[in-house]
Amino acid sequence: MANSNERSVNQTADLNKPDSSDSYPSHNDKDVQDQIPVVKSSLPSTPASVPDAELNPDAVTSSHYSADHTRDNAQITTLPQLSSRMKHIKQEMAKNHLQFVRFEATDLHGVSRSKSIPAQFFQEKVIHGVFMPRGYLELMPNPKDNEVNHIRATCFNSDIVLMPELSTFRVLPWAERTARVICDTFTVTGEPLLTSPRYIAKRQLRHLQDAGFSLLSAFIYDFCIFGVPEVINSKTISFPASTLLSNHDQPFMQELVDGLYHTGANVESFSSSTRPGQMEICFLPEFGINSADNAFTLRTGVKEVARRYNYIASLVIETGFCNSGVLSHSIWDVGRKTNMFCSGPGVERLTLTGKKWLAGLLKHSAALSCLMAPAVSCRKRYCKDSRDPKDSVPTTWGYNDNSCALNIKCHGEKGTQIENKLGSATANPYLVLAATVAAGLDGLQITDSAWAGSDESQDLYESEPSEIPLKMEDALTALEQDQCLKQALGETFIRYFVAMKKYELENEETDAEGNKFLEYFI
Repeated sequence: MANSNERSVNQTADLNKPDSSDSYPSHNDKDVQDQIPVVKSSLPSTPASVPDAELNPDAVTSSHYSADHTRDNAQITTLPQLSSRMKHIKQEMAKNHLQFVRFEATDLHGVSRSKSIPAQFFQEKVIHGVFMPRGYLELMPNPKDNEVNHIRATCFNSDIVLMPELSTFRVLPWAERTARVICDTFTVTGEPLLTSPRYIAKRQLRHLQDAGFSLLSAFIYDFCIFGVPEVINSKTISFPASTLLSNHDQPFMQELVDGLYHTGANVESFSSSTRPGQMEICFLPEFGINSADNAFTLRTGVKEVARRYNYIASLVIETGFCNSGVLSHSIWDVGRKTNMFCSGPGVERLTLTGKKWLAGLLKHSAALSCLMAPAVSCRKRYCKDSRDPKDSVPTTWGYNDNSCALNIKCHGEKGTQIENKLGSATANPYLVLAATVAAGLDGLQITDSAWAGSDESQDLYESEPSEIPLKMEDALTALEQDQCLKQALGETFIRYFVAMKKYELENEETDAEGNKFLEYFI
């Protein structure tokens, strides 16, 4: 038993090594460690029953010290900080009489996949992790499909390990006596899951930090509120909850905003949008991975709060269009003191660094659009004002022009920022952040000699005009051919993502099945 316990603790320590979670894996297309998982017989030998609901911070920190990083992945949490965090969690669990803790991770679509653990077993699961079938995260409608077999369908049948990032522990205001913690995912042999969107985003943020910058960003989401579906003439119809447009009926939004605040996601504003029942919510900008974590929290929270009011919240509009999902961002120095896009207060002009970053976004806009508008319905918004059938549309940019795909705002207290408006609300926020950073970093590699003018010039260097493909098939091709994004995000991830989207295209839902798609993303 002693030897068994020692092996279990040692393996847990391996899972939690910074070298595992932050290393840059090889992007070899035939990566054996990712495609053929080796399952070790190493179930935790901790007793199944833990007395009371007491948490021992020292026991957790000794095994979990190396695993938990600060949320922006820029600094490793110290042992005293981690011990203090566990003590705080213990107090929160006792104060709120918590019964369950959700261990949440994002799948490829950006949907929360979780396992709920009774509170008395929380400490054990923090040390050893929570096992989950890999197929839950690498979601394929049918893992036996031929399109997937060449990736090794056995991957879907293996387990992965959810390791919690304790800084994300929050009591959920919209769930009774329940808390949640966002997890990073690993194989059972200790390697980070190369298809994990959150891992990919954190890796890109590390690259950005190595280049001497940090990311300040915030998501702006549209979503729709529908009434409970009614059956009319044998058809199921959901009516927009248009009463939400009135000031006298805002308890739903107020509870949502207050709930998000208590989960660590600060909302800057909310308002009605362009359609009946459509709402817009803007988050305050935060550094690092926090902005994507906030968006991930919203995607689950808005569903649960809506149900309490007999509403249905959806990121997809029933007419087939997707709501917008904008990433507003700027890059700062590592010390987070200077906005590297800002030429000066009140000056409507990007710095040379900002121009290079924008040039990178334009250069990779075709591939970016595949990740940011990942469904056929999402791409309709690119040509909604055009009546001529086209294969692609130009990638537009401008200053204070909300009609552009890349809108540069130089006003406001946040300083100069670029709004990446290529995205829809159905896109995975971690992938949106990761791909935007990867494209921007590539733009920073452009030599100064490529620019005809200085910082005073409004000209923007482009090797060739940027186009956004309107067909999903063309966007997938652009992503596969974009060597920069393929290397940055990883060939393993690109292969899975493309296979999943091709399957969806080959099995487009009929009108009768449309509600299944709606239900998945709400």
